[in-house]
Amino acid sequence: MGTIAALGEAQRIEGLGLAGVLVVPAEQPEEVRDRWAALPADVVLVILTPRARAALGAVPAGPLTVVMPP
Repeated sequence: MGTIAALGEAQRIEGLGLAGVLVVPAEQPEEVRDRWAALPADVVLVILTPRARAALGAVPAGPLTVVMPP
């Protein structure tokens, strides 16, 4: 079974850690792209904040993604 990660502003994703989600905080667009590239290989789903999604532009190949509502 793979890992679920949440990527984006810490304030929006920190609570997901209580459910066992790997929390990957990133506030600035460059941080988002760097953290995306450094996700562990076992991540199968990434929950993105809307700002993180916008920072990625076209989502690179990789795990399945879902965007949180605004």
